[in-house]
Amino acid sequence: MILTITSIILLSYCLGSITGAYYITKWMIGEDIRTLGSGNVGARNAGRQLGKKGFLCTLLIDIAKVMITLSLVSFIFPENEIILLISALFLLVGHIWPVQLGFKGGKGVVVFLASTLFFMPLAIVVLGICMGISYLLIRNFTIAGLVSMGSIPVTAWILEETYFAIGLFILLIVVVIPHIQRK
Repeated sequence: MILTITSIILLSYCLGSITGAYYITKWMIGEDIRTLGSGNVGARNAGRQLGKKGFLCTLLIDIAKVMITLSLVSFIFPENEIILLISALFLLVGHIWPVQLGFKGGKGVVVFLASTLFFMPLAIVVLGICMGISYLLIRNFTIAGLVSMGSIPVTAWILEETYFAIGLFILLIVVVIPHIQRK
């Protein structure tokens, strides 16, 4: 069991380290996205540098790595929320701090949202509503998004999904860290 969990942690970290924006930018224009625009290895910066195609390709890669990994882990450990949450955590850690990019990756928003979509699709609907209201009040996309993402663990808690509520709260804290560090 320990060997299997260790393997899932390593697999999740390695797949999480496949940061879509970095590889799409390298492939499309031969540049390191960390030297362009905001320097962030994320979908927004890829969209600014490469347009809609770069943005969408980045999203697809980052969403796919989450869905494939969590589906595999779910298949190996059916109905084991804790192992799924550990996998999601290491997908996120790999995305934010990928070893092959000198521990300078994306901020993890897409990985967090894709994990949420896998665990609790209803929480994404609630997030969308909160995002619309927050943006109208705050008028800042990033701050409104971070505030709205707080609705995800709350939604899980209200739906009495205790493990997911706690796990998604931990994932949210991990997502907030690079937003604070990279101001």
